[in-house]
Amino acid sequence: MSDTTTEKIETGLTKQRAIVLEVIKSADDHLTANEIFDQAKTLLPGISFATVYNSLRFLKEGGFIAEKNFGSGASRFDRMTTRHDHAVCISCEKLIDMELEIPQELIDRAAEFSKFSPESVELTLRGLCPECNKK
Repeated sequence: MSDTTTEKIETGLTKQRAIVLEVIKSADDHLTANEIFDQAKTLLPGISFATVYNSLRFLKEGGFIAEKNFGSGASRFDRMTTRHDHAVCISCEKLIDMELEIPQELIDRAAEFSKFSPESVELTLRGLCPECNKK
């Protein structure tokens, strides 16, 4: 278990929640609940899917992680909780983080058009990733 996981246990997270958080924080990708469960089982063989699912809800509500849904059916969990954008492959569903500055003029125009009062803005680029584009 890493120092980060040990530190989280000491700050009030259960061992199971800390393991789930560690899986998400160490992943190179945005994992689904099933993928998190599979990896958590290698670290804590007795962990159940219900415990992982409940841990995900707790971690999301506590601001430790973010939940993203891009219309593919399964939510994905993101270690980055600050504002950022995503690119999603429409073929393989690869998902990457992007940190872009959204011009205030664009936000103002979108708010005027929609009549919404914006609280947050996220850009999602959908298309083919480099690997799928080669096929």
